[in-house]
Amino acid sequence: MAGPYVMAIDQGTTSTRAMVFDRESNVIALDQREHRQIYPQPGWVEHDPMEIWERTQEVVRNALAKSNLTGREIAAIGITNQRETTIVWNKRSGKPYMNAIVWQDTRTDQICTQLERQGYAQLYRERAGLPISTYFSGPKLQWILENVPEVRRDAERGEALFGNVDTWEIWWLTGGPDGGVHVTDVSNASRTMLMNLRTLDWDDEILKIHGIPRQMLPQIRPSSDPQLYGKTTSFGPLGAEVPVCGDLGDQQAALVGQASLDVGMAKNTYGTGSFLLLNTGTEIVPSKSGLITTAAYKFGNGPCIYALEGSIAITGAAVQWLRDNLGLIKTSPEVEELARTVEDNGGIYFVPYFSGAFAPYWRLDARGVIVGLTRFINKGHIARATLEATAYQTRDVVEAMEADSGIRLAELRVDGGMVFNELLMQFQADILGVPTVRPVIAETTSLGAAYAAGLAVGYWNSPEEIRQYWKEDKRWQPQMDEARREKLYAGWKKAVERSFGWVEYS
Repeated sequence: MAGPYVMAIDQGTTSTRAMVFDRESNVIALDQREHRQIYPQPGWVEHDPMEIWERTQEVVRNALAKSNLTGREIAAIGITNQRETTIVWNKRSGKPYMNAIVWQDTRTDQICTQLERQGYAQLYRERAGLPISTYFSGPKLQWILENVPEVRRDAERGEALFGNVDTWEIWWLTGGPDGGVHVTDVSNASRTMLMNLRTLDWDDEILKIHGIPRQMLPQIRPSSDPQLYGKTTSFGPLGAEVPVCGDLGDQQAALVGQASLDVGMAKNTYGTGSFLLLNTGTEIVPSKSGLITTAAYKFGNGPCIYALEGSIAITGAAVQWLRDNLGLIKTSPEVEELARTVEDNGGIYFVPYFSGAFAPYWRLDARGVIVGLTRFINKGHIARATLEATAYQTRDVVEAMEADSGIRLAELRVDGGMVFNELLMQFQADILGVPTVRPVIAETTSLGAAYAAGLAVGYWNSPEEIRQYWKEDKRWQPQMDEARREKLYAGWKKAVERSFGWVEYS
């Protein structure tokens, strides 16, 4: 074995981190760097792929330095990533043809509206498990092919490569233009609208609908692959040849990191957006309540495990909006202190549908609204309503999930950066009426990627072994009476209705 530790590279929407874990899942080192959020025009959100790769190299080197380790002491590397964010680059130069189109971006609304009008909604639901939405990669890739002329030309020649951020990271880690491996895993491929959930391969009919040349697409591999995707180069940030063999979209990684490996287990991750996943095992469960059916993970030659997912576009990003756009706070953690300056929301609701409504409504025509404003309202009320919006959106998804699965949640395992906000976590328990439970390691996304890589090389022997490492840190019990809970939630539902129909499509 190359070394006694496993590294996870967690490339998120706002930052990139590298974490080093030992066999007991303890964090040995962590380094994190933010990258720019680029907004060329309303509804457009971009990242610089080269900046992301630069940040990746920085955090890897810094995490090794902080732990006084070399790359030779890392047994394996797992990647986890912001999903759906779309990159196209030239395989000879490694240069992107344009900035990455981020999952929040809505520029493909006309493409999606046209697909709906052409009657394709049921096709995508049945084959990909997804609604037609600007959220996913397929329409973004179609937009690039239609709007960046050299991409179409180079794609036909086999010189333009497509990938979500996991594919981009793995390609560069394994050599980039000098032999980089062009792969993805089932969890990320299932977020493109292009993969057939049953065959676990790209769907030729769907590719034809979007006009996407198959040779652009990465090979789909297991999330934990004993065959290895490849190895890092000795001239890369690790300075050694280390197996790269774990790959999970961030929310599926959090499901694994929460050890929610049994049918019926669920977790919610609070990050830029929030994402609630319910493990459905080897069964592909179609949703009738506005959820997504997605590939959760595939370990080696084992079967693909599926999940129902409720995707919420804007939760932590709403706090960033208060910070960066309105200047109400200087740092994101200050939102809790500001929210505690008032006793309640003062009668206002903030519906942060900046990118349209995701689960369970899937309304492209929705946009953000603040309703119930009076002269009484101050910035404390706005801060509190921002936090409450995260909890309300989570309840929307939980109710849909219970309707689809028939399972009443006994508790909600939670993770991500926002779970250290005590006010939010208590309100989440109150508005759901069930306990919220935070594990000792709250950044379970990175841990899940580490597990996937470690399992591939035998660092951990089996999925059963990793269950023992999940430990509870804190539990919030519901304290709100049912009448108040239902009154507040009814107000939220009214506010949601006000957000619909804002954008009109010709």
